[in-house]
Amino acid sequence: MATIKYLSHSAFLLDDGLHRILIDPFISGNPNAPVKVKDISVDYIVLTHAHGDHLGDAIEIAKKCKAMIIAVNELAKYIASFSVKSHNMHIGGSYEFPFGRLKFTIAHHGSSSPDGKYMGEPAGVIITLTGKNIYHAGDTGLFYDMKLIGEMNEIDVFLCPIGDNYTMGIDDAVKAVEFVNPKLAIPIHYNTFPIIQCDPQEFVDKVIATGRNAKVMEFGEALEI
Repeated sequence: MATIKYLSHSAFLLDDGLHRILIDPFISGNPNAPVKVKDISVDYIVLTHAHGDHLGDAIEIAKKCKAMIIAVNELAKYIASFSVKSHNMHIGGSYEFPFGRLKFTIAHHGSSSPDGKYMGEPAGVIITLTGKNIYHAGDTGLFYDMKLIGEMNEIDVFLCPIGDNYTMGIDDAVKAVEFVNPKLAIPIHYNTFPIIQCDPQEFVDKVIATGRNAKVMEFGEALEI
């Protein structure tokens, strides 16, 4: 049994009792973050791309916890320049970590560091933890290969951006859920900034109307998976 905790925006904490994995830890400067950086203890940090609202506090947390950061090659090299442990990967590649398998998928977006350096391709990520597949789409627009991702991987939890402007909006996100066909869809990347304000319950209602399952996670809420 594992738990998944929503830290707002696109940040999640996965915990299987032995390993703690943090995804896209935008904590400082995030008005919705239910935790402080000083209170976070993790073994691994997974980054979908390098934008400030996803790279966030990763380097500080990794140094504090002596955690390993897992990212696409260019971003992982950038991370290593800060004397932080990193594991370099890339789109389509997978690797078996002590916590389970991790695979990066495509995402249609961009990726640059806070100082404007190119950081490789943006990504989504599928993490297998205690036999469950969690697909974090990262920042992305809708793309038809999501259907292929769902066909090749039985997705238990789909973490899907809905905030529009920078990512999919609600209607595109509902179509993404149709493509991926997960057991549970959870909306992410909304209401952190005025430009991505939307109603996550509208997404949930529209997904449920298609015969699939979705849930709004409150900031700080944890689910067993």
